Amino acid sequence: MAKKYIVDLTEDEVYQLQALIKKGKHKARTMTRAYILLMASEGKTDQLIASTVRVHISTVERTREKFVIGGLGFALNERPHPPKPHKLENKQEAFLIATACSDPPSGCVRWTMQLLADHLVNTGVVDSISDETIRQTLKKTTSSRGLKNSGAFSR
Repeated sequence: MAKKYIVDLTEDEVYQLQALIKKGKHKARTMTRAYILLMASEGKTDQLIASTVRVHISTVERTREKFVIGGLGFALNERPHPPKPHKLENKQEAFLIATACSDPPSGCVRWTMQLLADHLVNTGVVDSISDETIRQTLKKTTSSRGLKNSGAFSR
């Protein structure tokens, strides 16, 4: 069966790919795609390319297709991912910070990320939230309650 997407690189494109590989300062996926395109332009089979660069044969086929449809830049780079919505709105974030700066519940020495997450769920501020989201939110605000490296927001 004849290949549907034939990779035919210009000298400039070959030079760009070789420079990209030689530099070695790109994402592993970008480097893999560069190797795939170079080998495909040399007439290697998809099976040989896949086994050489250690990817699935469908990855080779998709890379060929992306190159033929959109060119070198389209084949090498990933499409941008949409931004993720914030878990906490401004008022919820303010409540979290105020809670973290308040005294911990009785029987606890300090607020932990899990205690804060549980408190936000129990008070009805959010339906669910992870301790990691709590950590990232507090890190973003650089809250320290005036204490340097006190571990006030430790896990």
